Amino acid sequence: MADWMKDLNDDQFKEVERQFEIYAGGAQEIIPEAGLKQKIAKSIKTNTPLKIKLGLDPSAPDVHIGHTVVLNKMRQFQQNGHIVQLIIGDFTGKIGDPTGKSAARKQLTDEEVKHNAQTYFEQFGKVLDKEKVELFYNSKWLKNLNLEDVIHLAGSITVARLLERNDFSERLAAGKPISLHEFFYPLMQGYDSVVLESDIELGGTDQHFNVLMGRGLQEHYGKEKQVVMMLPLLEGLDGKEKMSKSKHNYIGIDEAPSEMFGKTMSIPDELMMKYFELATDLSLEEKNSIGENLENGTLHPRDAKMLLGRTLVRMYHSEEAAEKAQTQFKAVFQKGAVPEDIPVVHWNKSREISVVELLVELKMMKSKSEARRMIGNGGVKINGSKVEDPALEVSLADGLILNVGKRKFTKIKLD
Repeated sequence: MADWMKDLNDDQFKEVERQFEIYAGGAQEIIPEAGLKQKIAKSIKTNTPLKIKLGLDPSAPDVHIGHTVVLNKMRQFQQNGHIVQLIIGDFTGKIGDPTGKSAARKQLTDEEVKHNAQTYFEQFGKVLDKEKVELFYNSKWLKNLNLEDVIHLAGSITVARLLERNDFSERLAAGKPISLHEFFYPLMQGYDSVVLESDIELGGTDQHFNVLMGRGLQEHYGKEKQVVMMLPLLEGLDGKEKMSKSKHNYIGIDEAPSEMFGKTMSIPDELMMKYFELATDLSLEEKNSIGENLENGTLHPRDAKMLLGRTLVRMYHSEEAAEKAQTQFKAVFQKGAVPEDIPVVHWNKSREISVVELLVELKMMKSKSEARRMIGNGGVKINGSKVEDPALEVSLADGLILNVGKRKFTKIKLD
């Protein structure tokens, strides 16, 4: 009999299995699986909540749907009474995570760290119950380590082990410099788990090396080892690359309902279930039902995608906003109507301007060359009429509506 089953009554056994099934859903890897069941069983038997760790370096303050994959998993733990330990890496953030980097990261200032940390926490409140989050700044313990402490910490791992990281080994092979302080990033992140005695640490699959460090250091310091849960990275709207603002394939959690819904409708069909699984708050039963209905053909992919769009908008805005976004999408893209909430730009420049310059000035296109290509592809309209000549000179009038592609609309207000 497995250790976690000892002394459990039938109801407790069923509760362990119920929680495990929820947490395992969507996880790429659990290290070790038996350890997670053991932790849940111990929590139930002692009536003590588990401590679920997520470490964050506040390197960029904007949160998109891809970031919420880990947060959604943490919310599941919260819903079962466990404690979320949200660690803002205000100390480690000054070093910067070398994961996936071909060069050392720029070190952040105290002001940048504090600003980004506050923005993160506010945005995470859209997913997590902030009242049930223990917020920590790891400078509280890391800045107090003396040289003897640091040497002891560094003695827990070999240089060969650190060089197993792809980013380090690739830079070494390419003759690119590796600063000594970068080796301390995974050590300090792991030391956070030692100080907080975390039971479970979550991370994306790109954080495999970092989150495993916590297990090793806890053992080194004589603590009970945490369980590591690796969650998959969510592909962006292109269906290929990891969701990223730099790749312009993201859905931001602060975006307007209509934009969020419209972007969701552009997700490749084959990614729908992954988004349902990782990015929504639907129950396991609801997700399984959607998958089964798509499989047997009783649910059309278009309708499933609309359900996904409504769910995401409802999560970050409201039920009313979700219904309105769907209604507007149908009107604009199925019936050719113009949306009601078009962004208005006040214009006090020349009333005569080329359409290409206008698109760039309004920030609807990044460059003149992109604007010309979009016009050549038939993707630009003025007051509902397709623009065919990239050399067109536009006489601006109050209320003129310019739209690019299927989702970008701008109304001109002359000043």
